[in-house]
Parts: sequence; C-alpha cells; structure tokens
Amino acid sequence: MTVTFHVLGPLEVRSAGQPVRISGRKPRLLLATLLLHANHVVGADDLVEVLWPERAPRSALANLRTYASSLRSDLAGTGEEAGSRLRGEGSGYAIDVPGGALDLLAFEELAGQARYADALALWRGAPLADLPGSPLWDRRLEPLHGLRLRAAEELIGQRLGSGDHAGAVSELRGLLGEHPYREDLWSRLLLALHGGGRRAEALRTYASVRARLVDELGVEPGTELRRAYEAILADEPAPAAPHQLPPDVPDFIGREAELAALAGPFPLATISGPPGVGKSALAVRAALALRTRFPAGQLYLDLDGREPGDLLAEALRALGVESPPPTVRERSALLRSLLAERPMLLLLDDALDAAQVRPLLPGNDSSVIVTSRRRITELPGALHVDLAELPQEEALLLLGRIAGADRVARERADALAIVDACARLPLALRSAGSRLAGRPGWSLAVLRQRLQDDRLGELKEVRACLERSYRHLPAEAARTLGTLGLLGAPAQPGWVVGAALDRPRADDVTDLLVDVNLLEVAGTDLVGQPRYRLPDLIRRHALERGPDPQGVARVLAAWTTTTEHAMARLPTTVFSLTAAGAPRWRLPEQTLDRLTADPLTWFETEHEALAGAVSVAAEAGLAASAWGLAAAMVPYLDLHCHLDTWQRTHDVALAAARAAGDTYGEAAMLRGLAQVALYRDRYEEAAEGFTRARGLFRELGDLRAEATSVCGLGAVSQFSGRHARSLDQFKQALAMFLAAGDQHGEAFTRQAIGRACIKAGDLAQASESLGQAMRLAQDLGDAHREGCVCLQMGTLHRAMSFHRHALEIFESLGDRHCGAYALQSLAGLQVDRGELAPASAGLERSLLVFRELGDRSGEASATQLLGELHRSAGRTGLALGYLEHASLLRRELPA
Repeated sequence: MTVTFHVLGPLEVRSAGQPVRISGRKPRLLLATLLLHANHVVGADDLVEVLWPERAPRSALANLRTYASSLRSDLAGTGEEAGSRLRGEGSGYAIDVPGGALDLLAFEELAGQARYADALALWRGAPLADLPGSPLWDRRLEPLHGLRLRAAEELIGQRLGSGDHAGAVSELRGLLGEHPYREDLWSRLLLALHGGGRRAEALRTYASVRARLVDELGVEPGTELRRAYEAILADEPAPAAPHQLPPDVPDFIGREAELAALAGPFPLATISGPPGVGKSALAVRAALALRTRFPAGQLYLDLDGREPGDLLAEALRALGVESPPPTVRERSALLRSLLAERPMLLLLDDALDAAQVRPLLPGNDSSVIVTSRRRITELPGALHVDLAELPQEEALLLLGRIAGADRVARERADALAIVDACARLPLALRSAGSRLAGRPGWSLAVLRQRLQDDRLGELKEVRACLERSYRHLPAEAARTLGTLGLLGAPAQPGWVVGAALDRPRADDVTDLLVDVNLLEVAGTDLVGQPRYRLPDLIRRHALERGPDPQGVARVLAAWTTTTEHAMARLPTTVFSLTAAGAPRWRLPEQTLDRLTADPLTWFETEHEALAGAVSVAAEAGLAASAWGLAAAMVPYLDLHCHLDTWQRTHDVALAAARAAGDTYGEAAMLRGLAQVALYRDRYEEAAEGFTRARGLFRELGDLRAEATSVCGLGAVSQFSGRHARSLDQFKQALAMFLAAGDQHGEAFTRQAIGRACIKAGDLAQASESLGQAMRLAQDLGDAHREGCVCLQMGTLHRAMSFHRHALEIFESLGDRHCGAYALQSLAGLQVDRGELAPASAGLERSLLVFRELGDRSGEASATQLLGELHRSAGRTGLALGYLEHASLLRRELPA
C-alpha cells in the first residue's frame, strides 16, 4: 500500500487513500516537524523546543524517545515500510520520504517545473492548520508561502495570457483574500474583469477598494491602480505590456546562491563573469522569477556594443512611442518618465561598460538586471553578482541532462575529463553535450580524445563567444593575451605585461583584462606582487589567434635579467655560468630591487614559472634565452636541492642549444646535468658529463668554465673513494682559477683540497689549505664558503665551535642541505663526549632533511651514525634496525 504525507493543510497520513490515525498530540507535532525537514536529521534540542515550547520537563529526552516509538508503531500499522522510514541518528531523528509521497516536496518540484496549477492544487489550507505551530516551523514555512504566492501570480499571468479572464479573476480574488492591500493585484483584477467583458463589475470593484484604502489606510489608490481604472472608465483596451524576456534555459543547473541574491527587491543588479559562464542564462532565470512583480511589463535589450541612443529608441518603441526624440538625453528622460508611471523590469544583456548602461537606467520602482563580462562597479547602489564556473558535480549533472544521465554515469572518468576540458563553463558543457546527444554511437572517450586534440575546434560556440570578446579590446590588450597564452598555465607576475608591451608599467592593460574577465587574479605572492592566470580556454584561443613573437622574446629577456639579478644576491654562486648572447630587458631599478630584496623568497616564488619560461624559450627557438635562464637558476636549485626542476630545465635547454649549434650552451647544460647526476650518486654518468663539458669549454678557450668541470670530476673521484685522484684534480682546477683570476673558484678549490688532504691524512697541508680558503672567503664576504670551511676545520681539529659556527651560517642562509651535514658532523663530536641526547636529536633532524631532499648518501651515513649511537647506549634492538637500514641504503649506492 502507498503511504502519503500531507502538510499543506491539516496534517494527514494516508495509506492507499485512507487516513492513518496518529495517536496523540505530541507524536503529531513530532511527525509534522520531521516532515517539514524531510530527509534531514532534526536535532533533539529542536524537537524538544517544538514539543514543549514553554518549559521542557527533565524527562524530555526520554519522553521524546517514547513519542518516536509510538509514531513508528502507528506508521508501521500501514502495512508498508513506513515505520522504518523514521530513523534515529545521533541525538536527533529524521523521516525519509520520497518526493512524490509528501505534498510539500511535490509542490516545490511542480512549481520549479512551472506547473503552477498542479502545484497550487495540492494546497488544502494553511500548512499544519490543526497544530499550534512553532518558530522552528516558521523558518521553513515562510519561504514556502513566498513560493506559493509567486506560483499563484505566475498562474494568473498564464491565464491572462491565454485569455482565460474568468480563471484569472478567480485566482486573483483568492489571493486578495490573503493580501487585501496589494494594489498591483487589485489592478490586475480590474483589468481581468474588464478584459472578460465585466466592465461594470470592474468599476464597482475599484470604488470598493478605493473606499477601503481611504477608510482603513488613509491613502488614495496609487498610479498603477488609477491608470487601470481610467482605462476602464474610458472603455479603452487594457494597455499592452511588453513581455520581452527570452525563454528560460530548460537545462539550467545550480546557481542557488546567486538566484537567492537576485530574488530582490533591488533597483539594479549586475552579473559579471568570464565568457561562457552563463551570465545571460542566470539573468533570464532570475528575471522570469521576478516578472510577476512587474505586471506593467519587462523589457529586454541586447547591448552587444550598440550605442545608447539606438537602445533607447528600441525601448521607447516597445513602450508605444512611435517617434522617439532626437537626442540621447531626451530619449533617456522620456524613458524615465514613462517608467515612473509603469515600473518595469529591464534586462540589459552583454553591457560593455557603465557609460553604455547609465542612459538606460529608469530609477523609481523599476528593477534592472545587467550582464557584462566587465565587473561594472561605477553604478551606485548596485548588487554585484560575480559568476564563476560550475562546481564539478553540477557540471557533470548538466552534461548528463544534455547527453544522457545514464551515459555519463557509466563513463564517469571520461565525463570528468570532458568537464575539465570544458573548464566547467555552461556554454562549453552545452556544446560538448550537444555533440554527444547528436552522436549516440560515440563513447564519451571519443569526445574526450577529440577535445584533447582540438578543444576549440570541437567547442565552436565557445570559440565564437571568445571571438566576440576581442571586438572591443585595444590592440595592446589583445597582443598581451597572445603573449600570456604562450607562457603557459602557471600564474605570472604582473610585471610580465609591461615587458610584453615594452613599457615600464602596464597596469592599465592588466586591469582592463581582469575587468573584462579574460584574465584571473591568482592572488598575491610571497614577495608582495599580484599574479595573474589565463584561463585554459582563453589561453587556447589566444594561441589560435597567434602570439606576439617580439613580446614573448622581451618577456624571456626580462626573466633572464631578473633571474641573474636575484642570483647575484644568493649566498653562493661559485659555479654560475652566463649566456652572454641572451637578450636582456630590464625592469625599473626600484621594481627590480624590491622584487629580489630577498632572493631566496623570489626564487621560491618563481622557480616553477622560470621552468616554464625555459620551455617556452626552447620551443620558440631562443636557445640562448633557454639555457641562460636554466643556468641562472642553478645556484638556487643547488641550494635547495630542487633536482627534478634542475634536470627538467637542463634537458630542455640542452636540446635547444644543440639544435641551434650553441656549443657554449651545450657545455653549460652538460656541466649542470653532470652535477645533478653527482647529487643522485650516479657517478659514471656524472664523470661522463663533466668530461664532455670540460672538452667543449677547452675548445672554446674558457679556462674558468673548464675549471668548474674539473672540480666536478674531483668531486666524483672523492665520492667514489679515489682520494689521491681527487686531490690531483682539485689542484689542477686551482691552477686554472688562479690563471683566470676567479677568487671565488679559488676559495672553493682550496677548501676542497683541504678536505681531500684530511681524507689522505695530510693534516698539515689540510690546515694550510683550509686557512687560505677561510681568509679568501672572509675577504670576499662569502658567508656560505666560510661555513663550508668551518665545517672542514671542525673535522680537522675536532672542535665543536667550528661546527656550531658552520651550522649557524647555513641556517641563517637557508641552506638546509649543508646544515644537515653540519648537524651530522657536530653529532659525531657530541657522541665522543657522551652527549648522546643532543647527538641523537641532531642526527634525526639531518636524516629528515636528507630524505626530503633525496640525498641517499647523506641518509645512509646519518642512519649508520644513529645505529652506532643507539648501540653504544645499549639499545641493541633499535640499533640493529638502523644499522640494517644503513647497510641496505649503502648497497643501493654506486660502488
């Protein structure tokens, strides 16, 4: 048997059409509350407030459980599973009811489908008229009454539109019984009576309502009601009201918050958002919901770049003005005069800016909805609605409504990919859904692949929409979109637009593109500069239209200059190489200094964008810019062990240098890739790369660059355990740096020689070399090199003071990698002195850093030392675990 629930009138439960008795007032109150919030849990505190509004007994919760049990028994007596629909959850209760089984839910669904007669037929009186009510109920019932009123007004409009004057009169009298002072309803009643041939009755009705207004409120009828009376008195046909709103979009999805904001009342609302986001569809849906408040009519104007004078003429003709005045000022004044007497709803679609809209604003009691790609903030008192893309699930629902819900559910993974390719924009989703609906034999994977191959080719409506966006763009703004499109998906700093246009600042262009929703503000970065992102479909369209090659080259030149400026401020740049032939474009000095004041933070902010710029340069055939940028990043990537970025950028730039026949660039990238291989313990690969780089630098006659490669070979020998060979190579590099006059290289190699001498047991030579390296580092102001020397000094003299000083330097410079080695060396001395707790803590800290940075050699040595520490402390089991893991790590390292 079918069980139904009814709250739109006295509370009723029916089974197979027959009433079901619910025993007791409290169970009925409980059921009513749960039905008003059907399918949602109502908390026990709220239920107690409804059942005992004045003062709840101490046993309220126990009594509530008793009433719930009683209610469940009554529902179970229907012979269906209705009893099981009542469920306890947490500290509350819920009743699960299908939409068709509860008149309230059915009413809301029918009203949403514009089936107003069917929806209103469900009402049998005031909701829950047989029960005393509750403030908790009011929060649910007040919007329900509002929806009922709107449905009734819509039904009246439908009846009048179809010529059913008698039906409209009946509905209006019912409404006026509930709202006796609504003059707009009285006006419609008069015109309905007159339109139905009941002129005398209409005149008597006017006299009656006028007397009531004067006697009870002390006011005369308003303009609209008087105009209706005068038209009837003169036996004129009812003035024609323009109803120009476009039809609703049948598959409209979501936007509940935006529609709630646009439910009015408001004099002016603007809806802005990027192309294809559904601004017009939202405006039409909102306007249709408001139209019954404006029986005098609704005007629709498609602005699309048109002149205000032409738009005003169109609006005036719709209002019956056959010959509009000649000037914009006069036309605007006449429109305001007409609408002062007949308040209307105006929908102004696709506005260019505030200047285009201002002459069309009526004032007084009319309402205006404006859609625009630009966020129009210059109009006082406007409600602003910024529209974004649909949430993922709503986007899927829209795709399913067009292409078939079952089809989308079966191929959900491909559907999600299509939704992402459409950027969750309703226009794109409708375009994609229509393609699928017209091709039922396609799998969703077919469209997914086609979108991947040629996105805008498949979404032709989107391409046309984006083309319209370019109509009113200045040439500089259009060129900027092309340049930003080529720079890819990462958010770009604002100065990029200035470089693209070859001027110090271009905030005007950036602001314009943001205002018209073709460029997104991606926030403010760590160095305090705004960042901007080009949405994917706009980026693809900009690339189709063609980037500005000169603008792209200038942006890359600016990246090169700025990166080199930031690099020079890093703690260490010992092996930096520069692309002398790469173009450079310099930001204003003040901007440059401000951005790179903290170079580590700047690099942290920009290194992903820089990596993208390397790829852009390579693809554009600008090899010197590609490898110059990659090389300028190396000191930062080295300092923070961003080995993946290092590898990726150098691979790309190496290919570009070779394709361009740029031998120096090839050598520089080979040297950088060899360093990455060294850090990843791939010693043979590292040695091969350093050797090839050295040979190329020697052919080119660059002694310093050759020396950097020899140093790399020395490091390979050192880490491979060939200490004598390592010493020879570092001495050879020292001679080259001395000949080249490179003091930073000299300091590095003297420190490296000292380290090699310690390994070889030549402590006197080690002390001399390290002392020379220390003096050079201090003279040069190279704090990082000083820290490295201190670390070796501490090892040589077994002095904790050197280790602590080295650790302080590395931590102050943000070099966590060298800091981890300092912690490890310091822990060795602490163990010797029996300070096991601080030693253990330091080793654990260093171990975390080595793991995070992917330094397997450092991880192995730290793990070994921890095992030995725990063994010396008698923690045999713990020590064994560390030592076994250390052995496993060492076996994974190259011999």
